[in-house]
Amino acid sequence: MVRSITRLIVILGMAVSFIHCKSKESSNMTASTEPSQLKKIIVSPFGTIGTDSISLFTLKNNQGMEVGITNYGATLTSIITPDKNGVAGDVLLGFNSLNGILQKGNPFFGNIVGRYANRIAGAKFILNGKTYPLAANNGKNTLHGGLKGFDKVIWSVKNMTDSSITLTYFSKDGEEGFPGNLTASIEYSLSADNALKLDYMATTDAPTVINLTNHSYFNLSAGVDSNVLKQELSIKADHYTPVNDELIPLGKNMPVAGGPMDFMAAKAIGRDIDQVKGGYDHNYVLNAGEGVAAEAYDPTSGRVMKMYTTQPGVQFYTGNFLNGGHADTKKGRRYGKHAGFCLETQHYPDSPNQPQFPTTTLNPGETYHQTTVYAFGVR
Repeated sequence: MVRSITRLIVILGMAVSFIHCKSKESSNMTASTEPSQLKKIIVSPFGTIGTDSISLFTLKNNQGMEVGITNYGATLTSIITPDKNGVAGDVLLGFNSLNGILQKGNPFFGNIVGRYANRIAGAKFILNGKTYPLAANNGKNTLHGGLKGFDKVIWSVKNMTDSSITLTYFSKDGEEGFPGNLTASIEYSLSADNALKLDYMATTDAPTVINLTNHSYFNLSAGVDSNVLKQELSIKADHYTPVNDELIPLGKNMPVAGGPMDFMAAKAIGRDIDQVKGGYDHNYVLNAGEGVAAEAYDPTSGRVMKMYTTQPGVQFYTGNFLNGGHADTKKGRRYGKHAGFCLETQHYPDSPNQPQFPTTTLNPGETYHQTTVYAFGVR
């Protein structure tokens, strides 16, 4: 626990350092964190589900950044941030309305996914000698929490300030097959320096497994380019977890050096993608103590996104299954293959069945706490 807290302090300190450095490079960034640099949170109606009202919450600062969040699925609906010319654009794929989010086949645009993000092999796991069967919603495996994961429930508003909103969800014992009554929360907070922090917490009354992430799809050109293949990415990971044809880890870590999985040095996302069957959809084993876990750059707009996290892994996904078939998309865009990329900070897929991986078990009296920061600037 002490090591986790220390790592969190170090990572957040490095995130602040990046923000301060970028403020010297660009007039679009500022190092100030004074409350005057943040605008009052805006709460708007976003539709209804049965008798429940759904709201849209908008966080803004004075640097031109704006973040939209809805309490359905604790979904991140938009991130609007300036390009190198000061022109604001939305760098997230997504929908115009709640109806868009609710449509069948939503590829988790901006959702919080859980109780267990990514895949659990065979739709079951063993915990303390007991087998827990789960819903098989991805072939014979469980994906992103099952048939009705955290992305398909209504979260409650716990707290709001001018710079943040905290949403909470109570997951009952046995929901989607997972044991224990689990109370989960996500705090989204926007700084005056264009950094968005996601702070995840959870507690349980019985042993369970947990793995939460945000499933946002980024296109740093804000839709100017229809795909992200020319956008550049680096990931501070010497190893990744190879998978089988069902995207279940094989149980070992493999070095990335010299191959198409190697993003230690920045390269265009599309440079080696044809060498990876189906495109990138892999967990990277993040190097401990590196600070910046990943950095993305769009040469068209000049936007830069640096990611910091306390999580041990990140799922890099290149929208391989997007097919342009969704309605009510932003500006009517047809989100085709590779229209966006995901950097889903996480524990490794199928960890409950692979004891050699970092544990995802949460016990009573313990607190699950993970933090991810996306810091935006220009180059």
